[in-house]
Amino acid sequence: MSRGRILSGMRPTGRLHLGNFVGALENWVRLQDEGWENFHMVADWHMLTTGYEDTSRLQSDIHEMVVDWLAAGIDPKRSVIFVQSAVKEHAELHLLFSMLVSKARLERIPTLKEQIRDLHLDEQTISYGHLGYSVLQAADILLYRATHVPVGEDQVPHVELTREIARRFNFVYCRDRDPVFPEPEPQLTAFPRLRGLDGQRMSKSVGNTILLADSPDVIAARVKQAYTDPKKIRANDPGRPEADPADGHPGCVVWEYHRKFNAANAQDIARRCRAGELACVPDKRDLSGILSAALAPIRERRAKYEADPDLVREIIADGNARAHRVAAETMSKVREAMKLSAPVGERTR
Repeated sequence: MSRGRILSGMRPTGRLHLGNFVGALENWVRLQDEGWENFHMVADWHMLTTGYEDTSRLQSDIHEMVVDWLAAGIDPKRSVIFVQSAVKEHAELHLLFSMLVSKARLERIPTLKEQIRDLHLDEQTISYGHLGYSVLQAADILLYRATHVPVGEDQVPHVELTREIARRFNFVYCRDRDPVFPEPEPQLTAFPRLRGLDGQRMSKSVGNTILLADSPDVIAARVKQAYTDPKKIRANDPGRPEADPADGHPGCVVWEYHRKFNAANAQDIARRCRAGELACVPDKRDLSGILSAALAPIRERRAKYEADPDLVREIIADGNARAHRVAAETMSKVREAMKLSAPVGERTR
């Protein structure tokens, strides 16, 4: 039996990096192997909330991202991979949910405030779609009646809004019937965020990433640029693996990557660094080999899917059909509860 149903997704940004793997993909594969029923969504409509002006690369970005999902170990026989815009019920449920939440409630979402700040947006001209993207996210989750949502800590407020909308819908429309929607639980990732090579937030636009598809030579070149400790100038100088808030040192990125990909040796590496027994150059060289070995199975699987784009398209088409069956069932329950008419095509089937 399934342990529960998972809904998770990503905006299609093309090839994925280590941060995507650590923050999401690795967890998705684990949940799949533990017997959860997984639905993984390519959130292309969400991509439009901040990038609607240029959609020229959208389809190629979707393909590249799905290839990385498959390469990371998502099994399309056990997990449903689908594209949001291919299942039109997302838009219908989003519209209905938008009646159940106030503008003031949406404006309190912390990540919306952060996006407005980080993207230098004008609060007076933010689009209707951007303001309501958390309602669309609630529709994404509840359309599949998901019981759990794997998220980082910054996304927990979105899950809480989803729970509020589920409660509101069930209270208003299901007083004399079984609830339509569960109240999904957030499922926090164990290692939610990996910093970029420069110590800042990992971002391809900044260029501080290692891609899952990168070759060993590229990985080695990238790791050479990784931020360590600016006070460790000579090989035998004592270093500071951890952050030092007193002078703004955010901690050594190389050691952070060791903690994730070389956990058995990370504490000894930190000890040797503090004692001035470990120089940065050989440490980075060792880390490059560890990362290359960790990503080798992903690169191998990726090559298989890159060589067969028709197979990737078939996987997506099959996932779209499987997702649509569940979405149609949910919307039938929603319309019945709300006393709404079914679409003509649905009534005549």
